[in-house]
Amino acid sequence: MGYSGFSTVTPQLSFKEMMFEAANMAYAQAGIEPRSEVDSFICCEEDLLEGISITDEYMPDQLGGAQRALCTISQDGLNGVIQAYMQIASGIADIVVVESHVKFSNVLSKRDLHSLAMDPYLERPFLGDGAPLVALEMRRYMHENGVSEESIAQVVVKNKTNGLKNPRSSYAANLTVDEVMRSEELWSPLKRSYVAQPADACVVAVLASYSKAKSISEQPVWIEGVGWFSESSWIGLRDFSRALYAEGASKMAYKMAKIENPSRAFDFVEVDDSIAFKELQHLEALGIYQKGKAAEATLKGETKEDGSMPVNPSGGSLSVGNLAETSGLARLLEAFELLKKKGYSRALVQSWRGVPTSTASVVVLGV
Repeated sequence: MGYSGFSTVTPQLSFKEMMFEAANMAYAQAGIEPRSEVDSFICCEEDLLEGISITDEYMPDQLGGAQRALCTISQDGLNGVIQAYMQIASGIADIVVVESHVKFSNVLSKRDLHSLAMDPYLERPFLGDGAPLVALEMRRYMHENGVSEESIAQVVVKNKTNGLKNPRSSYAANLTVDEVMRSEELWSPLKRSYVAQPADACVVAVLASYSKAKSISEQPVWIEGVGWFSESSWIGLRDFSRALYAEGASKMAYKMAKIENPSRAFDFVEVDDSIAFKELQHLEALGIYQKGKAAEATLKGETKEDGSMPVNPSGGSLSVGNLAETSGLARLLEAFELLKKKGYSRALVQSWRGVPTSTASVVVLGV
């Protein structure tokens, strides 16, 4: 895997140059020549974030994919990995490259982007840029599960502390629970400190079939299971007390990976924490903790890097930054590096596409 950026601003690089840097790193690590050995390229980005219509036209050159099979999907990067997995499993490709990037520093009004994602008649007039929706869901989750605001603040403290060891973290910090809870309130009970702030990044992953992976890598990281799920697109039909989308995606991945007890199956997990309470909600949806128990485990220190179930040891989005469609690939990158370097044997990676969607992807990794 390769990466570039991971900064609040990247004025020295265009998005094409970020892609080129990340791709070069990934190809060098895998020891492959993209122009002759890669069968397919998959890119994950949004025209609105790029400020370019049909962004797909601008993807091939810097990846070495000119006049090759390439598609761009409007989805999180982890979903792109699943698309690549299926291409390889179907036999139409031996090596597939997945890329995703974001340059939030180029976006003048991020609030307008979220507003445009809302239904213009029934949702946008009341929920605006989505922040009120997040606050409503947070309140419902806390009420239904008896979750204290202190436990949500502890998620922020933990992840920003973890990020101090991660060179890709733009927002790492030593904070206390009191400092986090004194942050500006956006919509009760949502505070600014609970929301991951934007950053620029590009991540490229190289996926290969079993035989090809064995020939090009001495220590490949294997995909043992994948899953994806979308809840209702209508906000009013969703159950705000739980992350049904993550439940559905994880069940699919666990079935493929033959996992019966997820709470004991992984050495660590990388889950979406783009809004602090979502880490707790996702952990319960993934079966790592029972309903209402993730907050208690967080307060006890179980989810710390040295705890019994390390959660987001990289610092997560709260520390690295909100990377939009690149978030899932960023979580995958962190898990990939830990599995390669620290002697872990199995990890879980989960992504959520963000407000106002209800779509998740889950990948089980092993070595």
